Amino acid sequence: MGKIGGFKEYSRADESNLAVAERVSNYNEFTIPLAKDKIKEQGSRCMDCGIPFCHSSCPLGNLIPDFNDMVHQEEWQSALQILQSTNNFPEFTGRLCPAPCEKSCVLGIIKDPVAIENIEKNIVERGFAEGWIKPQIPATRTGKTVAVIGSGPAGLAAAQQLNRAGHTVTVFERDNAIGGLLRYGIPNFKLEKGIIDRRVAILEAEGITFKVNVNVGVNFSVSELNAFDSIVLCGGATERRGLPTTKGSDSKGVVQAMDFLTQQTKVVFGESIPDQVKATGKNVIVIGGGDTGSDCIGTSNRHGAKSVTNFEILPKPPVGRSESTPWPFWPLQLKTSSSHEEGCDRNWLINTKEFIANDKGELTGLKTVEVQWKMTPGQRPELIEKEGSEKIWPCELALLALGFTGPEKTLSEQLGIETDMRSNYKAHNYQTNVPHIFTAGDMRRGQSLIVWAISEGREAAREVDLFLMGSTNLPTKGKGDLPSL
Repeated sequence: MGKIGGFKEYSRADESNLAVAERVSNYNEFTIPLAKDKIKEQGSRCMDCGIPFCHSSCPLGNLIPDFNDMVHQEEWQSALQILQSTNNFPEFTGRLCPAPCEKSCVLGIIKDPVAIENIEKNIVERGFAEGWIKPQIPATRTGKTVAVIGSGPAGLAAAQQLNRAGHTVTVFERDNAIGGLLRYGIPNFKLEKGIIDRRVAILEAEGITFKVNVNVGVNFSVSELNAFDSIVLCGGATERRGLPTTKGSDSKGVVQAMDFLTQQTKVVFGESIPDQVKATGKNVIVIGGGDTGSDCIGTSNRHGAKSVTNFEILPKPPVGRSESTPWPFWPLQLKTSSSHEEGCDRNWLINTKEFIANDKGELTGLKTVEVQWKMTPGQRPELIEKEGSEKIWPCELALLALGFTGPEKTLSEQLGIETDMRSNYKAHNYQTNVPHIFTAGDMRRGQSLIVWAISEGREAAREVDLFLMGSTNLPTKGKGDLPSL
């Protein structure tokens, strides 16, 4: 695969970004693509390693050495066919995936790994630009109907696969536009929403019906839902984690990150949001060091925040790969996002003790304490506060980016779905305890990655097809299913 010795001839090259001062003035994507010959060189770095750990580390089982080789040979249509055979939406993963494939790339043992994610993005964008990506309309229909609840990556992947099997698919979305957290949970500067609209238009042309502003169990009865031959629940893990026991957590100015991000994305698209939460001119503290926290930092800087500070309760990861997570494992390693680079004071081992408010209930500051983690005799981590380390931080807006605890209970209670101790929907081969109801994505596995959601949607669709028809031609992980372009 790739050019013999190409990994020795070429160094890794990544997309560059617009200057900070330019990109924080708007909400557009700001990456600068590599030239086509440079992308070819990046594909040429794939080293014919014999055992492609990248392939096995990808939740979708993407055939990475194969499409890298096609890019090296400038066979872009073949590269696209290979990529789309396992991944329904490479335009999403090519922008947003943390790329576990790259962390397990064999070349990464001695050099920078192959730039797999960027190659993937360039393949699919070339496909759209050349008009190679077209609706794949099933030749026949089975007469079976399927309802997919939720239009995030899991729901969209399940819908497309089931439609390709010939079933009549309807996708229900409770928000006013398709995409789930892709639409409103991820800022426009990371994923411009025209990317979603472009794909939805193809799915509609393939025969999938989309219904928005439909909240099943609220304004759409489950009895109507049960009229479908099968149901796939892909509503995500949307119960947000908060700090309810922390004094002052109900102060005005303590805001859930997802509310903050959703409001801003809707404003970008012309919606009027009464009393929009704004960071403009404020001291902003983002509690939580993950991707959502990073998105809040980038959005706060675009609002024109006075200052942006980030708290993380865990220790600062090492700059390089930790010895505790050697290749090919996912590394414990410091991640610095483009949003961090735009301006942020990052702090680790910090615990919030109190949200301080004035007599009007408005947030004015945070009281914190430094902490350390100690292993108990039973090998369980215990949080220990550092004596005398209390500090008051000025703050008028605190954004809680603490992740999600699981799916909401509305559907599980009304449909009689069993849940596990973490409130996720129980399923065997994606089938719940109610035989005609299946589940996939964060509802089943808990908060996870977009690439896992797509994989789950595909796998669930195969099980639904098998349930409805007694057999299935839909592929398993890592097996292609698209006709030739």
